[in-house]
Amino acid sequence: MMRAASGWSTVIRAVAIVGAAACAAPKAGDVVVYASGADLESADPLVTIHPLATQVQRYALFVTACRYNRHFDVEPYFARAWRWSADWRVLSLRLTPGLLWQDGAPTTARDLLFTLDAARDPATGYPRASELASLKSARALDDTTVELSFTEAQRYIPHVICELPIVPEHVLRNVPRSSLRGAPFGMAPVTNGPFLFVGHSPGERWVLARNPRFPQLLGGPPRISRLVITVVKEGATKFAGLVSGDLDVAGISPAMVPLAAKDPTLRVIEYPVLQSTVIAFNVHRSPFDDPRVRRAIGLALDRRRIVDAALLGHAIPASGAIPPDLPFGSDVVPVRDTVNADSLLDAAGWPRGADGVRARGGRPLTFELLTVGGAQSAAEQLVQSDLAGIGVRVEVRQRELAAFLAAARAPAKTFDALFTGIPGDLSLAYLSAMFDSHSAGSALDYSGYHTPRLDSLLAAARDATDPFERARWAAVERELAEEAPVVWIYHARGVQALSRRLCNVSMDLRGELVSLTDWGTDETSCQVALR
Repeated sequence: MMRAASGWSTVIRAVAIVGAAACAAPKAGDVVVYASGADLESADPLVTIHPLATQVQRYALFVTACRYNRHFDVEPYFARAWRWSADWRVLSLRLTPGLLWQDGAPTTARDLLFTLDAARDPATGYPRASELASLKSARALDDTTVELSFTEAQRYIPHVICELPIVPEHVLRNVPRSSLRGAPFGMAPVTNGPFLFVGHSPGERWVLARNPRFPQLLGGPPRISRLVITVVKEGATKFAGLVSGDLDVAGISPAMVPLAAKDPTLRVIEYPVLQSTVIAFNVHRSPFDDPRVRRAIGLALDRRRIVDAALLGHAIPASGAIPPDLPFGSDVVPVRDTVNADSLLDAAGWPRGADGVRARGGRPLTFELLTVGGAQSAAEQLVQSDLAGIGVRVEVRQRELAAFLAAARAPAKTFDALFTGIPGDLSLAYLSAMFDSHSAGSALDYSGYHTPRLDSLLAAARDATDPFERARWAAVERELAEEAPVVWIYHARGVQALSRRLCNVSMDLRGELVSLTDWGTDETSCQVALR
């Protein structure tokens, strides 16, 4: 959460800045300027983890073999059809002919094979390479047919097939995999998606243009002529750009929502995003080596108050790890229960003293809550207040991001507890970020929690015939609720302000740019219904 701006005076002072930040030339009617808080890191999907960059790759610059609809059903995209062998070990994909790279070369089965091979190569460092561990081989039967063989039966199309954009084999085949991260392609890509790469000014902007040759089978050319992604770091500057018309889309803080709602030229979209805020305990360190203490902390938190006061209601109080917007999520609203919290702490041997503070052997129940400086201070202070109510003292200690991550990811945990956001990607990849105790950066990796029983429950949930089967994921949630290595506080909601000249814009768990090719600015485009 960003801090609230000091008011219209701050916004007015920022207007002079945003024009230069937004774009280098006057904006035409069907050019859309989108504000990003940081540069996009790279256009190469094989080396990128930046959330907006992955969306630009997936929905603008490149295509994926398949894709998700809003219900998370797999739909055709570059692969127009597919079939499984009788034993569910071989997947045959029929690809769309006629899709051209920006340099005129055709997109063929060789490009898909190259992308999958590079993603599996440890030298590449693709963040989701483990999801391709069961892919035994991939071969092209011809330019439009690919056959993927797996080491074991698959219950559904692997999610990475729906989410990894295809890159050009003819451009990257001579680049060593270990050098992909620094290759020129990352800053000046050859693309084949709905938009073509035009230019990049480091730290300032990316400029993309409509691809007039994008096949109708894949949706046809976009309705806007250009998309400019401009780097605007300050919240007040973003809002100033929206008010002045230099920006068309920008994320805003909850504190800015009332201002945006009063501006007749703007509208606000709120939507679910795949990020959850948690307290991750160091389960190998007292007092959090006792699950009763961990459960008590979770019971003592007034999540609704935290969301309403710190985020002005723009989040969902978390009853567990899985957001209610996912097909297998729970919409149960957690309730603060200090009576049971007190009972658990008494049973764990932490009675209240005369001063109301819990202690054992003269040692008060006090812990340090490590967090990233500044971003969530209001929420942390509310956590501190809630826990004081059950006799637990909390010292909030802020760190710069690099120092925080170093402490969180270190094999030897030296912190007491972390207050942090855990980002995810679609469907089961999101759950891996939440649950996978073997994945650096997951909530359980941060806590140092790992048990054979949890591994077994996770394997059963992931291997289900229906990957969205609620019962198996509910078993995982119950285990985590009992052991409580992590306390989920809230699931984030994104808030974007848009120029009212834009239409056909929808945002959901798939991202802010999922409907990008439908965005319009003229009367004709604005009458086109969303897919």
